[in-house]
Amino acid sequence: MADNKDMATEGMKEQLKGAAKQAEGRVRSTVGAATGDTGEQVKGKAQEIKGKVQQGIGKAKQKHDPEPGVDGD
Repeated sequence: MADNKDMATEGMKEQLKGAAKQAEGRVRSTVGAATGDTGEQVKGKAQEIKGKVQQGIGKAKQKHDPEPGVDGD
């Protein structure tokens, strides 16, 4: 169950996924700007925002873990 997972570890995974999503969004936005495709730029910016939100969720999970490194049983 997800409830038994170490929230600090889950939070770190969430932050890494968010950082990857942000980077991918930056690339899409840059490619869109270079090719003049405003739709791709907008999609890239939206993906960057999603990544930032995902990182924030990960940070919150880490912050609120009462026992980092310990799985619940």
